[in-house]
Amino acid sequence: MRGSQDLLRLVLRVDGWSTAVFGVVLLALAGPLSPLLGLPVSWAVPFGVAMLGGAAALGLLAAFPRIPARFAVMAVAGNGLSAVSMVALAFSPVLPLTGLGVAFVLVGAVTVGVYAGLEYAGLRRSRAA
Repeated sequence: MRGSQDLLRLVLRVDGWSTAVFGVVLLALAGPLSPLLGLPVSWAVPFGVAMLGGAAALGLLAAFPRIPARFAVMAVAGNGLSAVSMVALAFSPVLPLTGLGVAFVLVGAVTVGVYAGLEYAGLRRSRAA
């Protein structure tokens, strides 16, 4: 039974660790990145904190002996919503993003979207087993 969740568990762990690293980078470099990306520190810091919270939740979820499907669905939905929100944010006038900032946010959206797709595939595989 555990083997059927290997892909899901792996993707959740990688997602969690990469989210944590990215959150730390946003927190540590919010000031220096602000003029390059056009992402105000007042936005970067809360994003970084939220990412650390999300990373902790993903890590906890991956550590379950049997990953509950409802929590895996929430991870997929959260990543999907994040990807769509990031694309919308990149093209909205809400933030004064530079061209590099738009590219940065779009790369983040693609990355999060890939995680959502891989987690969905892992969830389907575990449900089929």
